[in-house]
Amino acid sequence: MNTNTVNEVNQVRALLQKFQDGYFARDPENLDEFMQLFVQSDDLEIIGTNAVGVSENEWCRGVEEARELVESDWQYWGDVVYDVQGAHIFVRGDVAWLATTATVTDLIVAQERYTGYVDYVKGVVEEDEDAKEKMLDILLLGNELLAGLLKGEACTWPFRFTAVIVRDEGEWRFHQMQFSFPTTRTPDVQYN
Repeated sequence: MNTNTVNEVNQVRALLQKFQDGYFARDPENLDEFMQLFVQSDDLEIIGTNAVGVSENEWCRGVEEARELVESDWQYWGDVVYDVQGAHIFVRGDVAWLATTATVTDLIVAQERYTGYVDYVKGVVEEDEDAKEKMLDILLLGNELLAGLLKGEACTWPFRFTAVIVRDEGEWRFHQMQFSFPTTRTPDVQYN
């Protein structure tokens, strides 16, 4: 690796560190400044952990949808830690990409989960869906919640983080990113 490439890798790592710092601070007053880490373009794309289809849930396109996802993460997601130093970063001209591991840690208060689950069950019962599907939905989430809560209220989930970064107006900015949880059990979404 030549010196220029090492310098560019360090610049991209510094961008990832700023991203980490923003997720650590989660200060809504700094959200607009934080969004300057992203290209200001309609082709900006963020794929969150709950994304399944384009423009659904956490598959965001454009600056406004990306901003909404970040704001939601800062309000409702747990403490996020990216492996900034261990990130694999590659640079070719004005494009860079990275892959790294991360964790999100949150406290899941048992009584709140039980109450939330009961409300969820009420909603499922009211849906216009096949009775068998309703029962499967209720049992799947109930078993998962109970098994998790028996292990304790503090939970840490590992996830993967990948991103494409471009040089934009002389600055490295995120152009595309994806957050993904590993699947080690039956998939949450199955197509028949």
